[in-house]
Amino acid sequence: MARTKASRQMCYHTGVSAENRIAQDYERRGFAIARRRWRGPGGEIDLITREGGNLVFVEVKQSRDFARAAERLSRRQMARIYASAEYFLADEPNGQLTNVRFDVALVNQAGDFQIIENAFGHD
Repeated sequence: MARTKASRQMCYHTGVSAENRIAQDYERRGFAIARRRWRGPGGEIDLITREGGNLVFVEVKQSRDFARAAERLSRRQMARIYASAEYFLADEPNGQLTNVRFDVALVNQAGDFQIIENAFGHD
């Protein structure tokens, strides 16, 4: 079933709102937002945060409930995030030696969220 233009726009704005909420939480906890919706050769990374010399690549998944949001992250998508993160690290002072982690932020339809730190490791 194809989505209408209005439906796609609503999904886009819902996603941006979820990402903004997660960014605010990271900032509240002392992280600086380095990039939002940064696009590398592997695809888009929703948020890249910085805490000192450490980077956190954050994938935001929004759905009706946390379980459905978590199900939306595939191995293929993780591989694309890794590829883009490696490209981003090329411009960092320590390059590939930069301390990084990959978090997943799950957002439900009520706007509640759960952040899973170090949700997936590099294979």
